[in-house]
Amino acid sequence: MLKTNSVYFFDSVEFEEIIHYYIDSGKNALAKKAIKLGLKQHPNSIILKLLQAELLIFDDEFDAAGILLREIQAIEPTNDEVYVQQASIFSKRDNHKKAIDLLTIALAYTDEKADVLAMIGMEYLFLDDFDEARLNFAKCLEVDFEDYSSLYNVVYCFDMESKHQEAVDYLNKYIDKDPYSEVAWHQLGRQYFILEQYEEAARAFDYAIVIDEYFVGAYLEKAKTLEKLNQFEDAIENYKATLELDDATAFVFLRIGECYEKLEMYSLATQFYKKAVHEDPLLDKAWIVLTNLVLKQKKYNKALFYVNKALEIDENNTLYWRKYAEINLKLNYFEEAIEAFQRCITLQDYDIEIWVGLADVLCFLGDYEDALTNLLKAKTYFTDFAEIDYRLSGLYFKFKNFEKGAFYLKQALVIDFEYQTIFKELFIEVYQMESVQDIINEFKKTSS
Repeated sequence: MLKTNSVYFFDSVEFEEIIHYYIDSGKNALAKKAIKLGLKQHPNSIILKLLQAELLIFDDEFDAAGILLREIQAIEPTNDEVYVQQASIFSKRDNHKKAIDLLTIALAYTDEKADVLAMIGMEYLFLDDFDEARLNFAKCLEVDFEDYSSLYNVVYCFDMESKHQEAVDYLNKYIDKDPYSEVAWHQLGRQYFILEQYEEAARAFDYAIVIDEYFVGAYLEKAKTLEKLNQFEDAIENYKATLELDDATAFVFLRIGECYEKLEMYSLATQFYKKAVHEDPLLDKAWIVLTNLVLKQKKYNKALFYVNKALEIDENNTLYWRKYAEINLKLNYFEEAIEAFQRCITLQDYDIEIWVGLADVLCFLGDYEDALTNLLKAKTYFTDFAEIDYRLSGLYFKFKNFEKGAFYLKQALVIDFEYQTIFKELFIEVYQMESVQDIINEFKKTSS
């Protein structure tokens, strides 16, 4: 008919099948054409009008859809699909309570109770009412015990309220009725894992695997659980099992590498980390674990190469800049270390280690004025920290400002007397000054 522009007769059921085919294929323009032709031949067909309303809702033509649905409702007030579609309009307009009211009416007329209950559950999820959502998804399971989508949603509701023990109780009851549900065992294992009951979690994942030996998710979760139990060799075996069942992923290679690293099998760890970055060159975490691994082996140039890769991917990650600073200090690249500390501060990482590290490098390079400026900025964030006050004291003494030097030294001694050993290392000439020794000795006398 489309090719020849001829018109042939179809009954309304055939039109319905054609329209559903086009909708499922995403060819809405053709679906609309089929509806138009169908309604010409069957102007009173409720099914075709409902499909027309569905497409109007899809195109956000809510007012037109609402008018059409009210017309259908006047003809067939017990047609559940009318209320379902009206609920869809209110849901899209964020009026979820009204949508629930309409779906409750649909529930009274429908034969597909599980579908409508699931819709009601979703509306309650939009309202963040997890208790009501869970109750409706649970009712779906009473209608269709193998509705795993609803089972996942029940567990999701428990998760959102951090009711993990309640989730365990629910899943155990479910398993009592259906002990061969790999999905339920898998979800039970996840809940035990969250509760840090790792032995029980591993056992639950074992059952899921016994029921379905191709269940990739169960192998993955079991491997993560075995890591928590420090059973790294068994964890590796389970991760490797997923590689046989599914396409390789950078995540699995990364986890295997970390297990080998914990077993101190560094060569194998490196091999799998490299597989991870080969699989996904943009996985910055893999580049960082490689960085840390070669740092342990004091291969600083390699570490610098790897951390630069991570920074290329995420230049706003302050942890990477910290690592970059650490490596550059090992290589005596002080200017680069200063740049790294400054980037951390620019990115609002105001940890005391950053300020102190920056000040110490500046002092080492003889840039005392910048060191003092940065420590005074740090002082605005850390008011009573010996690490800062000792350094301020040392710098002020260097600048011959004995009053401020003495002031900060006295403050530092009160906060942490023992930290003066670091003060001695950093400012040996200041530490040996007679006036400084007098302050330290006086403090000893008065505090003893």
